[in-house]
Amino acid sequence: MTATVCLPTYNERENLERMLRALGARGVRVLVIDDASPDGTGELADRLASELDYVDVLHRPRKEGLGPAYLAGFERALADGAELVLEMDCDFSHDPADVPRLIAAAADADLVIGSRYVEGGAIPSWGPLRRAISYGASLYARLWLGWGVRDATAGFKCFRREVLERLDLDSVSAKGYAFQIETTYRALRAGFRVREVPIVFVDREVGGSKMSRAIVLEAIWRVPLLRLRS
Repeated sequence: MTATVCLPTYNERENLERMLRALGARGVRVLVIDDASPDGTGELADRLASELDYVDVLHRPRKEGLGPAYLAGFERALADGAELVLEMDCDFSHDPADVPRLIAAAADADLVIGSRYVEGGAIPSWGPLRRAISYGASLYARLWLGWGVRDATAGFKCFRREVLERLDLDSVSAKGYAFQIETTYRALRAGFRVREVPIVFVDREVGGSKMSRAIVLEAIWRVPLLRLRS
């Protein structure tokens, strides 16, 4: 099946080339989504796309957050004919070698989640407190939304195209990691099969984290709102 990895790249110049070359061995197309990165990521993406025939670039005029970047990427990937659409981070916290595993799991699932919190998953670079906070965030979503998904905020996913076509993505307004919770919840509510496969998640080695207090607060208030609206 034709698979496209959507790769948001705000200020990821230091990681981009290595990630694109790593994905080149996985038999996928890659759509770089750049929100006018001031560090020149977009220009580097254009140069690499001229060299690597499996790479395309989507330029956006300004930084609007993870959710809007992915929505734009999904629209482009579907228009280009992708049958599977993947999300992943460009900072190597998600291992490119795991991409074929997510694709293979989509043979009997509609949405596959690379999960830190199922058996075999791990976050070896985090201390106990940070792991507890992260797991608590997923538990919070599980309790509010009444689902069995263990890694609610996971950002390593593989969607079948029919899932994205059914989810009314134009109505999704979350900017940060609440976007991940909302898209999974909508897929479950629509009756799609969701499967988690274990991954090992590691911290980025170069570049800066995009996590902020605003992103955390958005996830906190949006989770109850999802339940109330449904």
